[in-house]
Amino acid sequence: MITNLTHTFIYVLNQDEALKFYTEVLGFDLKANFPLGPDKKWISVTPPKQPNLEIVLMKATEGPFFTKETAEEVNQLVSKGILGWCVFQCTDIYATYEELKSKGVEFLNPPTETPAGISANFKDNSGNWFSLSQPQ
Repeated sequence: MITNLTHTFIYVLNQDEALKFYTEVLGFDLKANFPLGPDKKWISVTPPKQPNLEIVLMKATEGPFFTKETAEEVNQLVSKGILGWCVFQCTDIYATYEELKSKGVEFLNPPTETPAGISANFKDNSGNWFSLSQPQ
């Protein structure tokens, strides 16, 4: 029986820059950072109130999962904002929006009320799209 989600992966273009973004800008905690090869690392972060959910900041490179061509295609999709959609919940979306905006985060739209709650969409420094959400 499946009991928990423990890891999810977000493809990033530069792992070191992504680590700075997720820890210094979004305020996530570093969980792990160790080499997997000459140009790839296992870097994971956790949301402050979900220490058991690791978000792995993975670089698409040639290896057991991708050919060189496929890795290049994945990186192109990341930079276009096609991959990496997650919803991050917050308690005060307006304050979080202003805080992240002041740190240089690129928002696609300001907080907008919907039947599901209030949301604002933004990009990370690799081009992945995300949503902030505050439930109604």
